[in-house]
Amino acid sequence: MDQISSTTPFEGAGDDISEQFSIIWGQIKAPLIVPWLKVAVFLCLILSVMLFIERVYMGIVITLVKIFGRKPEKRYKWEPLRDDLEMGNSAYPTVLVQIPMYNEREVYQLSIGAACGLSWPSDRIIIQVLDDSTDPIIKNLVEMECHRWAGKGINIKYEIRDNRNGYKAGALKQGLKHPYVKQCDYVAIFDADFQPEPDFLWRTIPFLVHNPELALVQARWKFVNADECLMTRMQEMSLDYHFTVEQEVGSSTYAFFGFNGTAGVWRIAAIDEAGGWKDRTTVEDMDLAVRASLRGWKFLYLGSLMVKNELPSTFKAYRYQQHRWSCGPANLFRKMFMEIIKNKKVSSWKKVHVIYSFFFVRKIVAHIVTFVFYCVVLPATVLVPEVEVPKWGAVYIPSIITLLNAVGTPRSLHLLVFWILYENVMSLHRTKATFIGLLEAGRVNEWVVTEKLGDALKLKSATKAFKKPRIRIAERLHLLELGAGAYLFFCGCYDMAFGKNHYFIYLFAQAIAFFIAGFGYIGTFVPQS
Repeated sequence: MDQISSTTPFEGAGDDISEQFSIIWGQIKAPLIVPWLKVAVFLCLILSVMLFIERVYMGIVITLVKIFGRKPEKRYKWEPLRDDLEMGNSAYPTVLVQIPMYNEREVYQLSIGAACGLSWPSDRIIIQVLDDSTDPIIKNLVEMECHRWAGKGINIKYEIRDNRNGYKAGALKQGLKHPYVKQCDYVAIFDADFQPEPDFLWRTIPFLVHNPELALVQARWKFVNADECLMTRMQEMSLDYHFTVEQEVGSSTYAFFGFNGTAGVWRIAAIDEAGGWKDRTTVEDMDLAVRASLRGWKFLYLGSLMVKNELPSTFKAYRYQQHRWSCGPANLFRKMFMEIIKNKKVSSWKKVHVIYSFFFVRKIVAHIVTFVFYCVVLPATVLVPEVEVPKWGAVYIPSIITLLNAVGTPRSLHLLVFWILYENVMSLHRTKATFIGLLEAGRVNEWVVTEKLGDALKLKSATKAFKKPRIRIAERLHLLELGAGAYLFFCGCYDMAFGKNHYFIYLFAQAIAFFIAGFGYIGTFVPQS
């Protein structure tokens, strides 16, 4: 009897395809892939060193600030404002409080109530609600809330526009044009989910009154829903570094940092001198801060003054927010680069700080290195063993940078590994948004208001254990994350089977993180504190 072959036609065809692929890969790898990958590794290492030096520098400065106690009261004159029997309340400056909002059903009462609860002479404060809502029901609710507080004797103004031109910048600009604003010296700005404590003005206004060179006093954010899920906990870690290190270092050294768009008090004269609010980018707050700084104005950050606010608790909302926060600065850098270079009112060192440190390293390099190097180039070296990444670039530098970033939130150090994976996932969107801003591509001016839940957070937390989530596949799937996860998973499999770099544990972990984000479940895990 003839012996029957155990090899099927399909197996033979599969072997042929695999062999052909290996031949083609071997032919293009040496002359094409290897040289370009070596260049990519070299550039990424340079950018990594730049980011490393920046992080170490800020770590040293913040350590010196903490050791020598350079508190704001020591750097600037601060005295409590006192009553004047002859002048009465006219001895106090008039303060405008602006609350821009757009369809804020869940939080409008919280923000308006907190603003109306600010302690200040009643005839020297004006609450201005700038409502751009397009939902007539929400618009009516906000107006009724303003009337309710007006009935209690609060000087509150409800202002609307017939369009949304300029978005938040347009609303703030229009708000300053009203005749009653001419009597105001300072303007405090709070987004719709921010709830300042009653003593907020007593702690900020004296700095502006006694220090005419100050244009802005910025408070720190305090997150009311940081423990809601793993995603909000990771956001807290990233933002705490921004406030405890970046803002503090900027305030203590060059007296410059980017205005956060809320929880701050501006000198109206400084806004006017800087050219007012502009809507040319999606970071109108940073735009104004840079222009005011270039005219010689100084800023002060008060880390001890915290204002409660809310973090995005859905992955969709957070993606939109991060797109705006990454695209806007890159686009502003493109538009203001020459203006900063040509400026003659500030020192060369300050211009270097703004261009190199503030914009280039923090707003561009940080995003590109995180994604391109650690999620694209480093995994690619597994497939091309001829290209090696030195251990100091692949392990030591990112480890030190990570530890320096984590100092802002000591209570979350046990979540450090999750934070690394999470930040790498978000770097995909930040890098894409950064290039969109630099190139002024299609979504450069996209503005999507971050969803806020307010008191609904309590209801959401209470019912989370009993409510079965409705899975909408079309809404949950994110193809970019799934594609990045598949690439990393393939590299991990290759490294485990044939490689010598031994990155497969990191590659598999990062692939899983991308898959979780790709299927829309990144915001569903609740960490144990």
